[in-house]
Amino acid sequence: MADSMLAPHETMEVHELLAFKNVCMTKSVTMKALVSDEKLKNLLQTCASTDKQHIQDLQGLLSRGMSTSIQ
Repeated sequence: MADSMLAPHETMEVHELLAFKNVCMTKSVTMKALVSDEKLKNLLQTCASTDKQHIQDLQGLLSRGMSTSIQ
C-alpha cells in the first residue's frame, strides 16, 4: 500500500499541475467563444476536452493518493 501513497512534494506537484490545467481549459473555452475561424475553434474545443480529461485524471490521482495516506 505504501507504494501508492503520494509524498508531500508529489502532492504539491499534482496540485500545481491541476491549477495549470484549469487555467489552460478556461483559456481555451474563453478563446473559443471569441474566434471566428472554424479550424481554430475545433482546435480549442479539442484542447478544452483534453484538459478536462487531464483535470479528472489528476483529481483522481489526488483522491487516491490522499485516501491511501490516511489509512
